[in-house]
Amino acid sequence: MVVCGDDGLAHRLAAELRGVYGEQVTLVVPPNERTARPPVVGRARAASAALFDRVVSAAVGTVGRTGGTGQPVGGSGVPRPEPEGVLEAAELTEAVLAEAGVARAAALALVHDDDETNIRAALTARRLNPRLRLVLRLYNRRLGQHIEELLDQAAALAAGEEDGGRGGGTEASTTVLSDADTAAPALAATAVAGTSRVVQTEGLLLRAVERPLTGDDGPGTGPGLCTLALLSGGDPDGGGEHQPRLLPDDEEVRQAAGRQAVVLEHVSAPVGAESAAPTLRMTGLLPLASLFSRRLRWSLAGLVGCVVGLAVALWLVTGIHPVRAFYVTLLDLFAIDDPALREPLGRQLLQLLSALTGLLLLPLLLAAALEAFGTFRTASTLRRPPRGLSGHVVLLGLGKIGTRVLTRLRELNIPVVCVESDPEARGLATARRLRVPVVLGDVTQEGVLEGAQIHRARALLAVTSSDTTNLEAVLYARTVRPDLRVVLRLYDDDFATAVYRTLRTAYPQALTRSRSVTHLAAPAFAGAMLGRQVLGAVAVERRVLLFAAIDVDGHPRLEGRTVRDAFQPGSWRVLALLGRTATPAGHVLAKGDRVVVAATRRGLAELR
Repeated sequence: MVVCGDDGLAHRLAAELRGVYGEQVTLVVPPNERTARPPVVGRARAASAALFDRVVSAAVGTVGRTGGTGQPVGGSGVPRPEPEGVLEAAELTEAVLAEAGVARAAALALVHDDDETNIRAALTARRLNPRLRLVLRLYNRRLGQHIEELLDQAAALAAGEEDGGRGGGTEASTTVLSDADTAAPALAATAVAGTSRVVQTEGLLLRAVERPLTGDDGPGTGPGLCTLALLSGGDPDGGGEHQPRLLPDDEEVRQAAGRQAVVLEHVSAPVGAESAAPTLRMTGLLPLASLFSRRLRWSLAGLVGCVVGLAVALWLVTGIHPVRAFYVTLLDLFAIDDPALREPLGRQLLQLLSALTGLLLLPLLLAAALEAFGTFRTASTLRRPPRGLSGHVVLLGLGKIGTRVLTRLRELNIPVVCVESDPEARGLATARRLRVPVVLGDVTQEGVLEGAQIHRARALLAVTSSDTTNLEAVLYARTVRPDLRVVLRLYDDDFATAVYRTLRTAYPQALTRSRSVTHLAAPAFAGAMLGRQVLGAVAVERRVLLFAAIDVDGHPRLEGRTVRDAFQPGSWRVLALLGRTATPAGHVLAKGDRVVVAATRRGLAELR
């Protein structure tokens, strides 16, 4: 298998294919990129390390960043293996792809950070090997769908020509994935405690929640109910009372009463978008309340009350019809010439009061017109956080990952305030469309987080591309709110582990989580290269549980067995038949069935 990339995802994917699935891998990287490219380089990276060292010294002393052997340790505690072969090339030309062995490879992953580079290389690779399985990393969803159809059609035509026009089939396939789309649900779910982790499949909706186990949790508690993972005793890196356990058996679940666990709570058929999460109904019309300020609205309401009061008074004084009284009051109000020279004194006083009210109304109407005009002019600009906002999520960074996380949070109807330093960031258009408040400024500067109402927020989600910025923002936010729930996107697993342990020690009452986008996205890319349909992934502390669709036909571990017998503790578990919400444990899996399984990375490799 061939992996081409220019950042950490390529290296992690190559290590995943080799270490978990036992595949022979060739890694193609730019020159001098034999190690994963950090998101911040040079002085910024050194500043990040220096900043963290100061934090460690101030909090709990020195925290090691290596395992007991002195080697760097990954998220699962296993030293990261180097890929078998590394080929350095500045560009993915046809000669470079041929030298990497694309013509003989089973699969090719193009995970460069640039969409155009991946598309150009995919077109070349498809010409070199029509039967090659392609996996592309593209941020543009709509373009990705068109490219997927185009490359699959090209593979079918080329295979037909190779078969002499007989139209023979080919196993070639094209899968377009986005690391942002893969990681965003897990990041959003981590930031919002109690929010269900949702994986939507073909005709099925799987919802997993984190809660303590009770004595009633066990087999037969309901359709689709099962324990997916037992969590550690408070330390996501395995330093707590218990080690995390993925896909435990029934006996382990019974003995773990009272322990925190990730439980598959719901399996249903999605009726619509509302089944997964409440969505926002966006329209192109501005709400009336947004056109005028609250003070102006109250002023208008007061004047309307005055007009009604004057009309009622005129009716009582003169005895004329109420409708005529209202009409005459409006004439007086707008200074239409009809002086009450020979009318009673009460009528003359009311006319004077009406004229005075009309004088007050003119500047008010002018102010309303100017304010409405200004509102329409600034409708396309960014909103500021409301003064009374509370219980929201502060999102730092509106890049690729931040934009997807923002969309996910708004789909869950979670109030969000964004902080972005770049006025040209790609996510600002999305924030403007969703009418999400944005604070423009450097989050490391004093007053920026205060502008985002961090003292009343429920969580801080730092997903900028700079480890320094994320760490500094979290440390500053913790000085404002020691109990604030924080989630950091940190590039390096070892660094993330050390940061977590230090923050956990310094702030034991606050929830702290560190996440790596490449750690969350790599299993889905690896599954696609192996021809597996990975439907989604759920982060379990610093490990990943995968949901995949597998054909039962001819599979010795599945065909002819019941759903209960097909369960392999610690490796995989059959959750349901695809398209069916109720799958009894005694159902015998037969030819033609397609099942959804929850599996560890190594368990999914064994299912091959």
